[in-house]
Amino acid sequence: MKIVVIGGTGLIGSQVVNMLGEHGHEAVAASPSSGVDTLTGAGLADAFADAEVVVDVSNSPSFADDDVMNFFTVSTTNMLAAEKAAGVKHHVALSIVGAARLPQSGYLRAKVAQEALIEESGVPYSIIEATQFFEFAGRIADSATVDGVVTLPHGYFQPIAATDVATVVARTAAHAPLNGRLEIGGPEAFPMDDFMRDHLGRTVTTGPDAEYFGTPLAGRELCPGEGAQLSTLTYAEWAARA
Repeated sequence: MKIVVIGGTGLIGSQVVNMLGEHGHEAVAASPSSGVDTLTGAGLADAFADAEVVVDVSNSPSFADDDVMNFFTVSTTNMLAAEKAAGVKHHVALSIVGAARLPQSGYLRAKVAQEALIEESGVPYSIIEATQFFEFAGRIADSATVDGVVTLPHGYFQPIAATDVATVVARTAAHAPLNGRLEIGGPEAFPMDDFMRDHLGRTVTTGPDAEYFGTPLAGRELCPGEGAQLSTLTYAEWAARA
């Protein structure tokens, strides 16, 4: 089965391509470097020819509110149109747990808009909503650092290893569309400020005005709900391997 992976050279996409290839699928990594530009539509028709599945694990190069909204809405619209023209039977997209619960974040608003376009497109689909990756914990801390001090909220998150995310994405792509969402997350939930302090050794402050990428985080908004698929690899185990 030919499966095109948009963002197929990134952290998740490269693993998805490898996993699908190991199971006998024709997995094609598509990105601007391979001549496929989802923002302009260039290369989509050729990339999607004879494809049965398209997996979108791409990300916006800019996290500015207007830029990220433009990226996810325009690229998704272009992909879905090209998929219809090519007769693609399954669109798989990677999104974020809790996006709809945190509308003050421009990035998360854009992911909600992306999901809506997919649901309304008429193309059979699967949306996988994942929690934050272990690999990106340092970036979260860096984004909230001023003069060497990290300021983050005390709200919880439930991070997961990128390999576990890629495994679910690849498995989903190789099966029938869910025509719905699947939440996935790690086995442990942590207060975000405590995690950065205890596991990354950062100097961390918190308070009522602390934000996560522009939004307050008071409770478990970033944690998966009942029925979610949880991995078993803990952060401590992952860090020891890394």
